[in-house]
Amino acid sequence: MKSSGEPLKNTLEVRNITKNYEGKPLLRGISFQVHEGETLCLLGRSGSGKSTLLRIIAGLEQPDGGQVLWEGVDIADVPTYRRHFGLMFQDYALFPHLNVAENVAFGLRMQGSKISENSKIVTEVLERVNMSGFAMRKVTDLSGGEQQRIALARALAPNPRLLMLDEPLAALDRALRLELQQELRAMLPKTNIPVIYVTHDQEEALLLGDRLAILAEGQIEQIGTPEEVFQHPANLSVAEFLGMTN
Repeated sequence: MKSSGEPLKNTLEVRNITKNYEGKPLLRGISFQVHEGETLCLLGRSGSGKSTLLRIIAGLEQPDGGQVLWEGVDIADVPTYRRHFGLMFQDYALFPHLNVAENVAFGLRMQGSKISENSKIVTEVLERVNMSGFAMRKVTDLSGGEQQRIALARALAPNPRLLMLDEPLAALDRALRLELQQELRAMLPKTNIPVIYVTHDQEEALLLGDRLAILAEGQIEQIGTPEEVFQHPANLSVAEFLGMTN
């Protein structure tokens, strides 16, 4: 983000974020931007700090240093519910005592939306995730892939300014994962929302990301388009992570 002039509209900037865990550095000076309509895939091994970084952006954890800015404004003092960011975890975290429509409308109710408005939005967002007709179903009766779609619908329903997806397909079998990757590839650009997509799967990142950010040892090792990163890895660490043996 530019330090002078007009800040970029609908842009998140993470600036020099640091975080220690059990006395050891977990995140060491993480900086990047995500722009309107862009999907940034945050790619790294388990334990590299990807999920912690998302929680910091969402306001669920505080960094030890650095800033999170939205449209150039530091949001350190903005509570999670007022950031209007959507966050979807790997385990979906659906409410088993609520049906599909009630799960999808949960975030809308938290924002104080009217019930009459909620019904229309729920119908529209279920259609977007190919789950029309499931509104009254129990979430416990759904397959893993169907639950994943409902969790995504719930994240999208409040029309978040930023969408963060934390390994959303990791628990699914390979065939279903490939199917939903294609659905997300078609769906995410249409939202025009900046997206941070966390994964450890290189093929998934290559398919979904407009840009990739390689996270290792608490630092961004390289950031660029999939073609730039795969064709010109910045160092040996990135090349090895991407499976290049020569």
